[in-house]
Amino acid sequence: MKHFNISICIGLLISLIGCKEEAKGTLETFFNSKEIKTNYKLKHAKGFTVKPYENYKKLIISDPWPESNKTYTYALIDREDAASITLNRNEFDAIVLTPVEKIVVTSTTHIPALEALGVEKSLVGFPGTDYISSKKTRVLINAENIRELGKNEGINTEVLLDLQPEVVIAFGVDGNNKSMNTVQTLGIPVIYNGDWVEKTPLAKAEWIKFFGLLFNEEKKADSIFNQIEADYQEAQILATNAKNRPTVLFGAMHKDVWYLPQGTSPEAQFLEDANVNYLWSDTKGKGSLALSFESVFEKAKNADLWLSPSYYTSLEALKKANTHYTKFDAYKNEHVFSFTNTTGETGGVLYYELGIARPDLVLKDMIKICHPELMVDYETTFFEKLR
Repeated sequence: MKHFNISICIGLLISLIGCKEEAKGTLETFFNSKEIKTNYKLKHAKGFTVKPYENYKKLIISDPWPESNKTYTYALIDREDAASITLNRNEFDAIVLTPVEKIVVTSTTHIPALEALGVEKSLVGFPGTDYISSKKTRVLINAENIRELGKNEGINTEVLLDLQPEVVIAFGVDGNNKSMNTVQTLGIPVIYNGDWVEKTPLAKAEWIKFFGLLFNEEKKADSIFNQIEADYQEAQILATNAKNRPTVLFGAMHKDVWYLPQGTSPEAQFLEDANVNYLWSDTKGKGSLALSFESVFEKAKNADLWLSPSYYTSLEALKKANTHYTKFDAYKNEHVFSFTNTTGETGGVLYYELGIARPDLVLKDMIKICHPELMVDYETTFFEKLR
């Protein structure tokens, strides 16, 4: 059964009681609502589409999680028009009034979009507030304007009901999100955000337009993304001026497996756009490469640079985890760079929060590390050399 916010019942004319002719006319008005032909097009994102109609917008999420065969459809109605529209609830997975006034998001990657659009004060709850790094949103948390909701896998529904958000923005890993199913049974709309499933850095960043729809800030979201895209492409062009392409190793061991990005992944796209020689750039596939230490060492023992060595925060920590790490040239030359040391006041890693929203900053960090002569005065946002 599909659900929607029970408060919409007050504002929408959904009753068919009364004159049959009048009810029939109202339904025809909705079902004959024409799709408006506009230039609302997404440049990079593939996981959602928008179809504007005369009196509402249809938001379609086609890739909520990897390998998903589920498509979600939502109706977004301007709250000023709500009283004059009749909706067939069975057509949608949720119905949401816009601009949203009270929202709950469930991933730190959603925070930058709210801040960029200037609507962070609409955030009333979040599961795991300690993971949030942004100073602006932490001020709201410290002022108790944003409530702690526990964990994603088991959101505190009692607090959620007390907050009465108009919508919860969720993310799915495999479609088995019992916590969100519970939220829906409470009559609170849930919209799945699939920004992290996108295949390129710019496609992920374009999901700011998803939030622009929820807050009637489409033009602002479009303007913000266009600037990010322009800055990214400018940095990409700058990288082509590099005189050499350093070889790059990525990742680290987890138990007995070394995980590295596939050559077709967004992480590898950053390396390609930074004009470096990623040693596994020729690989193709979904997910990460899972290799043995021996195979990685054989190929990357002489790599010039080592990026993102898991969660390790120092060279000493790498050495303690596995003495074999010290055999790589990048380790010996202290050319190991990580984003794990750039955190907020409660320990949340900034890259995990802001990296998706600002691929231009990530790319500039990569260029600074790999081609420092091209960005002499630039200071990195996320990455630091491990000491």
